[in-house]
Amino acid sequence: MTMTGLYALLFAPQGQAGGGLAIVLVQVGAFIAIFYFLLIRPQRQQQQKHKELLAALQRGDQIVTSGGIIGEVVHLKENEVTIRSGEAKLVVMRSNIATILKSGAEAKSA
Repeated sequence: MTMTGLYALLFAPQGQAGGGLAIVLVQVGAFIAIFYFLLIRPQRQQQQKHKELLAALQRGDQIVTSGGIIGEVVHLKENEVTIRSGEAKLVVMRSNIATILKSGAEAKSA
């Protein structure tokens, strides 16, 4: 079938039913666009910010893990971070770090 024939089928009047397939395609396209801009795009931006946060992590930073543990970064590995929280040293996965409260330079000056 040629493109002209396909366009003729898509936009052909359907009698009493109205536009038919063309309207359905426009609605599905609008639904996908809304879904993308309200869910997918903001989530990708948030993931990118978290990846940048983890890349900027350095020794001496005061962090909060996703479990709520507050500690100071003592040692960094590729996927693991050793933190000191109170009297204990903990090893946490780098991806479980939620936020950096103070960077190493700010913590030393304060």
